[in-house]
Amino acid sequence: MQRRTALKTSIGAALALIVASKAGAQDIDETSQATLDIVMGLMGAMGSGDMGTMNDLMADDMVWHNEGDATLPWIGPWNGKEEIFKFLPIFGANFQTTKWENTDVLASGDTVAVFGNMNGITTKSGKEIGDFTFALRAKVSDGKVVLWNWFEDSFAVSKAYHG
Repeated sequence: MQRRTALKTSIGAALALIVASKAGAQDIDETSQATLDIVMGLMGAMGSGDMGTMNDLMADDMVWHNEGDATLPWIGPWNGKEEIFKFLPIFGANFQTTKWENTDVLASGDTVAVFGNMNGITTKSGKEIGDFTFALRAKVSDGKVVLWNWFEDSFAVSKAYHG
């Protein structure tokens, strides 16, 4: 069974992904709910800068793959927790989130999909990107996130980044 819920999120800092409220939730099976809780827990830990919780929720061999323009320093696959923790400061140094709104969240079995709207400033150029859409596909295995596959409007982000 799938779950569709609207989530509003408040962003306090780069990578601030704190879930603020849930609305319109439907009943889902226990596996899907556990998967959703783990993914949203990782999102919340990122938003609050809680690296210990992030570490606890990530599989050792987790893959974080940002799709998009390879000239951006945060694009590409990052394989394993060690590489991911090296990547996160690169992203934080280059992108300041100014808006984050989850509009649709679906959970089914080991997979969660999140869709929403963002805005931010690229610190290289200091330019605001403008509102753009994003999608996340995350997978969980044995209580840990094993995949974080991120899609954003790479053209708009790249255009702002390169000034």
